[in-house]
Amino acid sequence: MADRPARKPPQLHRARVQRVERLTPHMIRVVLGGEGLANFSAGRYTDHYIKLQFPLEGVAYPEPFDLQRIRAEIPRDQWPRTRTYTVRRWDETTRELWVDFVYHGDEGLAGPWAAGVQPGDEVLFGGPGGAYAPAEDADWYLLAGDESALPAIAASLERLPAGSRAYAFIEVGDEAEEQKIEHAADAEIVWLHRRDGRIGEALVRTVSGLEFPDGTVDAFVHGEAGFVKELRRLLRIERGVPRERLSISGYWRAGHDEDGWQASKGEWNRSVEQEQEAAAPAASS
Repeated sequence: MADRPARKPPQLHRARVQRVERLTPHMIRVVLGGEGLANFSAGRYTDHYIKLQFPLEGVAYPEPFDLQRIRAEIPRDQWPRTRTYTVRRWDETTRELWVDFVYHGDEGLAGPWAAGVQPGDEVLFGGPGGAYAPAEDADWYLLAGDESALPAIAASLERLPAGSRAYAFIEVGDEAEEQKIEHAADAEIVWLHRRDGRIGEALVRTVSGLEFPDGTVDAFVHGEAGFVKELRRLLRIERGVPRERLSISGYWRAGHDEDGWQASKGEWNRSVEQEQEAAAPAASS
């Protein structure tokens, strides 16, 4: 088997923090801008994402910062840490980029960074990537996820045509984590409060109990990998949603940081799909 070509590092952008907003006790918005966004563009997808680069303290990186050189010249354990975050909004006119961070105190890397970053600080990131936008030919829309999927769900609701039918189920810690989402759709937004329960438990229960309307659904389901697996089975096998009508993936996995999760995510997704596709004939018989 021929060796796969090395994956090309993403184009890097240098932005400056414009302002920081505390949306809820556990959600922080960092607004980026500056001349370094001159070549940045987003808007085709509602799940656009960027890959933030966090250089390690004490490591001398080439200037200008070049991921290709870093990966060629510096040992892997000294590469910058990468964290993936959804583009909440991109304003082409003001050239401002909104990125929302879930914050749980000193836990993790990006959350504490967002809590302490100051206007004027420089941010390096690659992207954007993305693959989903609400299908124009759907009869109704199903959006479901936890806090990590909230920015993409909100962006999708804002994109829906006026009067379109939609159900959005968003699981957060408690009432204080709810956000106001402006939209023109005929949307039922249900906030599910996890409190001390298992992540995704309320989502699985609520989506399982939904009486699906007639017509073609366009579904977006993202968040912690455990409940995503359960909802993928529900939608693909039990409800028969075609694969092409379903955007579903684990953004993260409990007990893993992004480095560990991204290293195993592809294989995990393949094993889940194979397992559930094998179950499809028995479930439909």
